[in-house]
Amino acid sequence: AKEAAHLTVFQRRPNWAAPLNNREISEEEMAEIRSRYDEIFATCARTPGGFEHEPDRRGFYTVSEEERRELWDRLYDGPGFGIWLQNFVEIFMDENANAEFSEYIAERIRQRVDDPELAEKLIPKDHGFGIQRVPLETGYFETYNRDNVTFVDASETPIERITESGIQTSDQHYEFDIIVYATGFDAFTGAFDRIDIRGVNGESLRDKWADGPVTYLGLLVEGFPNLLMISGPQTASTNFPRGAELAVNWATELLEHMWSSELSRFEATPSAEQDWFDHVVKMYEPFLLKTAQSWITGYNSNLDGHEYGNTRYNIYNGGGPKYADRLRQEAQDGYQGLNID
Repeated sequence: AKEAAHLTVFQRRPNWAAPLNNREISEEEMAEIRSRYDEIFATCARTPGGFEHEPDRRGFYTVSEEERRELWDRLYDGPGFGIWLQNFVEIFMDENANAEFSEYIAERIRQRVDDPELAEKLIPKDHGFGIQRVPLETGYFETYNRDNVTFVDASETPIERITESGIQTSDQHYEFDIIVYATGFDAFTGAFDRIDIRGVNGESLRDKWADGPVTYLGLLVEGFPNLLMISGPQTASTNFPRGAELAVNWATELLEHMWSSELSRFEATPSAEQDWFDHVVKMYEPFLLKTAQSWITGYNSNLDGHEYGNTRYNIYNGGGPKYADRLRQEAQDGYQGLNID
């Protein structure tokens, strides 16, 4: 918006957003951060999200509304993922707590958008804050206060087609030099589906996952020996580099065990895979995200079989530390969930 002569935003369905509040870091601050690397990594290994942010353990209903709003003001105006990860855990598990916090965020959005009618269109009405992944932004809502920005509600005037010179909606044609698409992607399984991975009986991984991913620990798939996935479906929903490190370390130890024992084949057992899948499903139950119309539940309006209500269990909601403990236990037990020879 700051660089274009004019920007037009077509919104099909609003999502919540909150400030990232990034800023420049001085050399002195960076030196202080470097001096604490060991401490920082230890904290990241302890927290569910794999960041320095730790959830507020006081309990949503044990503090006053005034105290809740004081916390939210501090988190909203603070940097990073605190608005998610330093909040009360009840916000993501209790409908009433979520509704109160969502209204707080809605109030902050209304304060930032000059046009009250437009502000309401930018506020989600079909889901609460954090039920779907929340993008963090820098000046997003203030963008709509600019004279060179036009908002189009695609739920009211749907896009009918792309033309040679722009976009045709149900009520008018818009001329553009550049169109930037934000049509989403097939999260978690899409990259695997684009490779013709075949198992021992010729079954493709794509076919096995036709109704949703099924894995053991998010790392192995029964029927696909010697296949290791890093940061695939049903691994911990956590800080991505931290989660990848957990997977890489475990996979490395497994391969070292195979090499030192002169073994050549490993594969998840059917029962271990089923037990892990059942556990993944169970860990969806406490969270409001189980109702999400997003990649968290496998929803994708561009893909057959990904309709809303056809839940695909893409992530493990137990957090990084519990996932690390489970990986550690599997190794200590001698890889009982695997057939190895």
